[in-house]
Amino acid sequence: MDDTSAARLGTDAAPGSTALQGDSPAGEGSAAAPVAAIPEAELAALTDNIVAALKTVYDPEIPCDIYELGLVYKVDIEDDRSVKVDMTLTAPGCPVAGEMPGWVENAIASVPGVGDVEVRMVFDPPWTPDRMSEEARVALNWY
Repeated sequence: MDDTSAARLGTDAAPGSTALQGDSPAGEGSAAAPVAAIPEAELAALTDNIVAALKTVYDPEIPCDIYELGLVYKVDIEDDRSVKVDMTLTAPGCPVAGEMPGWVENAIASVPGVGDVEVRMVFDPPWTPDRMSEEARVALNWY
């Protein structure tokens, strides 16, 4: 995240889990706690709404949403309420590779209070079924 970042919602900690972390700099050598420009309650609501929006985007080849599949690696919510997303696909040659970022951008942009949205495709680390949430495993009968 850059110096203006307010929070990061990451799914890379554990399959199917998320973490929200404040991450504004306190200044070099300072012991002061980071202060986010977005109030904590508003940030929590914005985060919940972004996750709900991500859950409306489905991989057309797998009947499960991209969030539960573990395709979303990172979501940064900046102080100006812009959102940056790192995501992947189940395979680099996925037929919807050119369209999926637009679907994600449109879903997040529809969330009230969100500014600009940037979606970046990444393939490191590569996606594996281990990234799926328990909910996705149950829905797909992958135990």
